[in-house]
Amino acid sequence: MFTLLSVLILIVCGLLILVVLVQNSKGGGLAANFGASNQVMGVRRTADFLEKATWTLAGVLLALSILASWVIDKPVEEVKSRIETQMDASDFDAGLPQMPAGMPDDQPQE
Repeated sequence: MFTLLSVLILIVCGLLILVVLVQNSKGGGLAANFGASNQVMGVRRTADFLEKATWTLAGVLLALSILASWVIDKPVEEVKSRIETQMDASDFDAGLPQMPAGMPDDQPQE
């Protein structure tokens, strides 16, 4: 399932890159090279379609990313680092100074 979501995320990313590159920027962008297609649909309609496509693909990418993080394989048991394993195996408290015991009950406290 995670592999399928990863492939879908990559496809959506590629489509999003293409849609953003085709959009008309202040400098003309790549859309300026496709003047004939703008004459068929009209410049404004093409820009609206590309903007809607950008927002839709961004939303799909966000949804797929959240779903992938929810579906990702989680370890069943707690995985400990090497340091934690060594600390558990060693007698860590043996080298530390011990706190003195409390005052005996037969001595009055001052």
